[in-house]
Amino acid sequence: MVGMAFLLRVELPDVPGSLGALATALGGAGADIEAIEIVEHRADGVAVDDVLLELPSAVMPDALITACQGLEGVHVHWISRYTAGANLSMDLEAVEAFTDEPDLAIERLIEVIPSTFRTDWAMAVGPGEEGAAFLFGSSAAPRVVPDCDDWLAVGKAQSLPDVTAWDSTVLAGSPGTTRSGLQFFVAVGRHGGPEFLASEIARLGHMVSLAASVQTEGD
Repeated sequence: MVGMAFLLRVELPDVPGSLGALATALGGAGADIEAIEIVEHRADGVAVDDVLLELPSAVMPDALITACQGLEGVHVHWISRYTAGANLSMDLEAVEAFTDEPDLAIERLIEVIPSTFRTDWAMAVGPGEEGAAFLFGSSAAPRVVPDCDDWLAVGKAQSLPDVTAWDSTVLAGSPGTTRSGLQFFVAVGRHGGPEFLASEIARLGHMVSLAASVQTEGD
């Protein structure tokens, strides 16, 4: 029976044994765990993890939520079908993707962001004749950029206000400037959530800055 890939974001106590209990509960619900990535450690003793798993087609994802709710201190932030690939892409792999082709660093960054940050899409915009202009986009990214001129004035990586035309899409972004002075802005979107954590936004900012520093005169 063919399984389906899902990505589960879950909050749990940051204590020994919690992750093992979570894995046991998910396995008992029929899930086959492929990878677990720690997204954030919080000062209040809570961790946020992303769990990539496969679920038999006969098992509903609600079963995973029920299994998690049976564990003390565990809260499901989000669960969704996962189509970005068969594993969680680490930041180092993403960096290698754009450092290997420095004249295409920004474009390669946009290509790897969805799998690295588990977003539905990523795009880069830059100054155009009439405001923000589309530069590059991942395969699922919108090609029209409505009401986004304010992005070019953003000074640091942050969550972004909703865009009416992109209903129910959670947005974040980060500005960048290449060594040759090209200004651009990277925006990422998740349809229906979850909200971007502070640690994810910081990672995005660091990666955009690195890509901007790598980009050579091909920009």
